[in-house]
Amino acid sequence: MHYGYARVSTRDQNVDRQLDALRAFPVEDQRIYVDYYTGATFERPRYRRLVRRLREGDLVVVTSIDRLGRNYEEIIDQWRRLTRERLVDIVVLDMPLLDTRTCMGGEGDADVTRAFISDLVLQLLSYVAQVERENIRRRQAEGIAAARARGARFGRPRKERPVGAEEVLRAVAAGELSKSEAARRLDVCRMTLNRWLDEAGCA
Repeated sequence: MHYGYARVSTRDQNVDRQLDALRAFPVEDQRIYVDYYTGATFERPRYRRLVRRLREGDLVVVTSIDRLGRNYEEIIDQWRRLTRERLVDIVVLDMPLLDTRTCMGGEGDADVTRAFISDLVLQLLSYVAQVERENIRRRQAEGIAAARARGARFGRPRKERPVGAEEVLRAVAAGELSKSEAARRLDVCRMTLNRWLDEAGCA
């Protein structure tokens, strides 16, 4: 039985390219499982359902190896879980060398060699994918740091003080007005009020 698995990070991302490639393999729509995950939770209910359904000799098709996991260790773990424990084959469409149908089914030296090469290529590509993700995060962090050094600000813009704010701040500093009442009059939260007091030297 042929099964397909597709994964994207959020529902805003387009999964159509993966679905088209799986259908062209071909995999029937009712045997294609799709997961959407956000952030670090990496919850994959459809993947878990797919694994439970697999039987020895079935085939799992993915478009790329990073569909199997978030990082190098997880990709390797899932690959071995599927091929060694569930005894199913895997085809990675964008890397023809990663096709266990040509290397897991025989008993001769050629089959052992192909199995070794497949595992070796998998580990190499998983490592490269992990390094590239880390490099992307590093470049993003460096870009943000450089932008901040140039004076760029991120997040919500600071709220400007309304007319008469200094008088209210002085009243708070003199004990003539509570912070709660001052925040209400200035229509700001306590955190913003405290920042304004600190900036004005009234804290």
